[in-house]
Amino acid sequence: MSQNPQRPVCVVIGVGPGNGAACARKFANESYAVALLARSEGALKTLASEIEGSRAYAYDATDPESVLGVFGRIRDDLGPVSVLVYNAGSGVFGSIDDVTPEDLEAAWRVNTLGLLLATKQVIGGMRDLGGGNIVVTGATASLRGGANFAAFASAKAAQRNLAQSMARKLGPENIHVSLVIVDGVIDMPRTRELMPNLKPEDLLVPDDIAESVYFLTQQPRSAWTFELDVRPYKESW
Repeated sequence: MSQNPQRPVCVVIGVGPGNGAACARKFANESYAVALLARSEGALKTLASEIEGSRAYAYDATDPESVLGVFGRIRDDLGPVSVLVYNAGSGVFGSIDDVTPEDLEAAWRVNTLGLLLATKQVIGGMRDLGGGNIVVTGATASLRGGANFAAFASAKAAQRNLAQSMARKLGPENIHVSLVIVDGVIDMPRTRELMPNLKPEDLLVPDDIAESVYFLTQQPRSAWTFELDVRPYKESW
């Protein structure tokens, strides 16, 4: 039985200290019950204690049994899912000389297979609700394959095409599927340590990205966006 029947439910997959946490805070501030999903439940519990109306779930985006079990618990704990934010993404960087078949498959499993598995768990409930939103965190690599992005770029391109196919199928059912192309470096302590020469204006602020994600879920049907790219105003593109 849902403990928050009056609150719409948002699931954020891939909750880390950057975009995932920012999206969770934004939807919680907009009166959503938020499910926080990531591999490590310890860090999630700390975040859940800071975000009212949220719950933490240990989750492996590439494991069908984990996906099935966790989404079953979410439905029991919170209710049907209105918004899915798929922020899980990883990949080993390297050229065709460097990456292994295992690197390519691992990147595809997280970015593409994981999106498919999660989507299949939420679209039934969204249909019952009369609609919903699925927002996918993409990357510039999905549009062009850099020399040292052999595994990551191919996986993100596959993810983008899957999202586009989903959008065309689910749109007529009032399920809005959109993709946010993140073009730039995310402002986090780790990236500031790795790139100390970057100035604040060179970086994408996670809370600002979350505003764009939330905006996509509020668009009227007559003017839906599929692909939205976000970057600092100084970014070269």
